[in-house]
Amino acid sequence: MENEFEKLSENVNDIKSLIKTFNNTLDHIEKRLARLEKVDSIEHRVAVNQIDLSDIKESLERIESKQGSDIHHLNRRLDTHLVKIAKVEEEILMLKSK
Repeated sequence: MENEFEKLSENVNDIKSLIKTFNNTLDHIEKRLARLEKVDSIEHRVAVNQIDLSDIKESLERIESKQGSDIHHLNRRLDTHLVKIAKVEEEILMLKSK
């Protein structure tokens, strides 16, 4: 009888251990999902920004055909700065998530 109680006690401890491991796994999964949600948000903003940037770029290209190389130079600089802004935004979001 005493042996059965010991086995039962061991089984209860094993179950507790499994539940604890399961909870840790769930916590890990939740953290990964939260990061994925942030990535989705970043991707959405990038997509929206790309649309906005495309509109701006098309407008500048139309003006450029009329006004020449000064606008072309501004267009290239705008592209460069917008890429830098996007990289900084992404780095800020990554730092906030840490």
